[in-house]
Amino acid sequence: MNARDRLIVGLDIPTIGEAEKMVSALGDTVSFYKIGYQLVFAGGLELARDLAKDGKKVFLDMKLLDIDNTVAKGVENIVKMGMTMLTLHAYPKAMRAAVEAARGSDLCLLAVTVLTSMDETDLVDAGYEYDPHTLVLRRSEQALAAGMGGIVCSAEESAAVRKIVGPDLAIVTPGIRPAGSEAGDQKRVMTPADALRAGSSHLVVARPIVKAPDPKAAAQAILAEMQGVL
Repeated sequence: MNARDRLIVGLDIPTIGEAEKMVSALGDTVSFYKIGYQLVFAGGLELARDLAKDGKKVFLDMKLLDIDNTVAKGVENIVKMGMTMLTLHAYPKAMRAAVEAARGSDLCLLAVTVLTSMDETDLVDAGYEYDPHTLVLRRSEQALAAGMGGIVCSAEESAAVRKIVGPDLAIVTPGIRPAGSEAGDQKRVMTPADALRAGSSHLVVARPIVKAPDPKAAAQAILAEMQGVL
């Protein structure tokens, strides 16, 4: 894959109209988009379908977690939408149910290990006994065993995760910030070039592109940095 196949632009935008304008502004520069909670609850599922019909790849960032049957039925319908990637929280039973439901399709199921907005203190507050790095590796092992298509983790953990999952699984990393960008609410961040060198296969970039004065130029600069590594 080239850089264009690996850059996922996060449409973390409040309205469908603004999202459509962003997609239009980025044009052929970007072929892969992430749609998450913010846009989903503003009508983003229809936009996801429309993007897929237009030949774009769509990463539906829903972070599913529920009883096995509910997860499976949800995944079955998401397969019908033509999505490229879908996230689930990396709980073993939920992952196994999702893998079975997606079997035979092209949907890449991604296991969310530890959110990049969380550090060790946050995990302690949430009742976990592991530090972020240890929990990411444990959940990566469980995702591999469940037959998942990839892992979502911080780029700081990409190298260690790659050793566990091997060369074929996707490693998708949010919290990507070009040099000089503000971290915002992300606590574990890395530049695009460094993330690819660490073993990430796909990079999710939202604010540095969608909040830029010239989003297309911002995307092109990130793609150039990525292509230099690839």
